[in-house]
Amino acid sequence: MNKVVANAEEAVRDIPDGATLMVGGFGLCGIPENLIAALAKKGVKNLHTISNNVGVDEFGLGILLYNNQITSHKGSYVGENKLLEDMVISGRIDLELIPQGTFSERIRAGGAGIPAFYTPTGYGTIVAEGKETRDFNGRMYVMERALTADFALIKAWKGDKWGNLVYRKTARNFNPMMATAAKITVAEVEYLVEPGELEPDLVHTPGVYVKRIFQSAGQEKRIERRTLRKKPEGN
Repeated sequence: MNKVVANAEEAVRDIPDGATLMVGGFGLCGIPENLIAALAKKGVKNLHTISNNVGVDEFGLGILLYNNQITSHKGSYVGENKLLEDMVISGRIDLELIPQGTFSERIRAGGAGIPAFYTPTGYGTIVAEGKETRDFNGRMYVMERALTADFALIKAWKGDKWGNLVYRKTARNFNPMMATAAKITVAEVEYLVEPGELEPDLVHTPGVYVKRIFQSAGQEKRIERRTLRKKPEGN
């Protein structure tokens, strides 16, 4: 039952070249930054990433981009990463942009064992190109397939040695869904506690979904873009 590993390097020890990875986080909030750094150090190549975005230049998944470790990416937002834009235009990476609600539901469906579902989002746009469409009660829907991965790399606030996890505020984002949709889920936590210390009714991800867990050596909680109001004149 003890799923604790020593560090991030040990947690990613068997991630091979060509693996499909789900990586938690929304922007830079709730990303497993130590696991990403360990992957960069390990040097695995041709990764297929599934994450809301691809970090920013030189941080988050952006580190792996700079190392040319990512071959394809599925996500919703890429606006803060100039390198990704250049890589897409030059054909160095395969990018699939997915409406955010559809993206989260595709991950949830993958974790629930649902192979596909219908949504009206994207009908009549390039999102629907090459996909099955159907009429339900006079409205057109697009069939979207579930997303799964070989590994899910997620970040939680607290976890116990059995793998039960609690997220904090916005860092909850995609992490709980991704934890259910991969063959092997690896959790990075800020605080690692003994079994029984987490209130059962407050657990967000049950330990049954988590294969490995470790307490991160430190957290770098960056802000993607700091915007400050100009000081009024005369004050």
